[in-house]
Amino acid sequence: MSRLCEICAVSEHKYRCKTCRLHYCSVVCYKKHQEQPCKPTPPPPEDASIPGGVPEGQQQKKIILFSTVDTVPAEKLELLGQSEHLKNLLYNPHLRRLLTEVDNARDGMNAVKVAMMEPLFVEFADECLRLVEPSEEEPERLDDLVFTNLQHRR
Repeated sequence: MSRLCEICAVSEHKYRCKTCRLHYCSVVCYKKHQEQPCKPTPPPPEDASIPGGVPEGQQQKKIILFSTVDTVPAEKLELLGQSEHLKNLLYNPHLRRLLTEVDNARDGMNAVKVAMMEPLFVEFADECLRLVEPSEEEPERLDDLVFTNLQHRR
């Protein structure tokens, strides 16, 4: 692929127009490009016969560049999007505001500690963890849980 400016075709491009994605090399070329209004590039054509427009099996997978032992596999993350309980929790504007504050915080760990003081955030975090890291011994009923706790007290 050519790395030349699409305006002057002399210098190597360094920038890209936000609207039409045209490559340019300098302020001079940018101003020349702005003399005529540009149009956004059209999105790739969608296959109308398939919901979402992308054929099954051809969906782009996000590549994880720096995975760690704490990285959650994509298959488990997809479970979060399928959870009706999480969707219902996210209707709450207070929870959405808390999540935005945590996401935008400079000190993420401290922001999570503060958010964990809110019962709604704790419920959200617990549900996320339950989906991506289900416990091996999750009790079926509340009676089983009480019985188990009584056994541990002895």
